[in-house]
Amino acid sequence: MAPPYEELHAWRECHELALAVYCATKTFPTEEQYGLTSQTRRAAFSAAVNIVEGSARRSRKEFRRFLDIALSSLAEVGYALRFCREAGLLADAEWAALNDRQNRARFLTWKLYCALAR
Repeated sequence: MAPPYEELHAWRECHELALAVYCATKTFPTEEQYGLTSQTRRAAFSAAVNIVEGSARRSRKEFRRFLDIALSSLAEVGYALRFCREAGLLADAEWAALNDRQNRARFLTWKLYCALAR
């Protein structure tokens, strides 16, 4: 059985990413409320919540399946942030900080995924 999700470094980083994305998207134009704002927030939240859900599963194989989904969500966040920067919704410095956090979350999630294969 997996440790509580709060003890997983991958979850902590994904959680912090979701909070940072939520804060960063507060300044997006109102016309993006149901577009980029919602999509970026949902992708970031999905990464963290899939780790939570997967950690509650009974087998490593099931947990890995949820980590695979989390990794896909993190890839989506990475593209969404890039798009937001190139569309002028995120300043370069803010994008760089969010992108670094996203890369770290993806790295830690990948390492957890690999560890469960053993």
